[in-house]
Amino acid sequence: MTKTAPPLGPEALELVAARFRVLGEPSRLRLLQLLRAGELNVSSLVERSGLTQANASRHLQTLAEAGMVGRRRSGQSVVYFIADASIFDLCAHVCGSVRRRLDAHARAMKGR
Repeated sequence: MTKTAPPLGPEALELVAARFRVLGEPSRLRLLQLLRAGELNVSSLVERSGLTQANASRHLQTLAEAGMVGRRRSGQSVVYFIADASIFDLCAHVCGSVRRRLDAHARAMKGR
């Protein structure tokens, strides 16, 4: 039998909501996906994501402030890396759910 966690208070729920807000931006999810494969500097992230330098930097700053990515200097550039890999567990659940819904929708449309 699995234990359920006790309910969270209002302050903790606000922190949870803030975390979801950070993950609620597709560009940030794209950056996280790229960093999952390993550390990258901003130029590589810009090139691979299709974001502008300013946009990528802004989103990386938000991810860093949320503790999801870390950064370190490497020569003249800044290298980003995943600081909290638990975000991928959450993403796996959500992505799996979305895939199942899309598959079900495709099957329903095919049957029309």
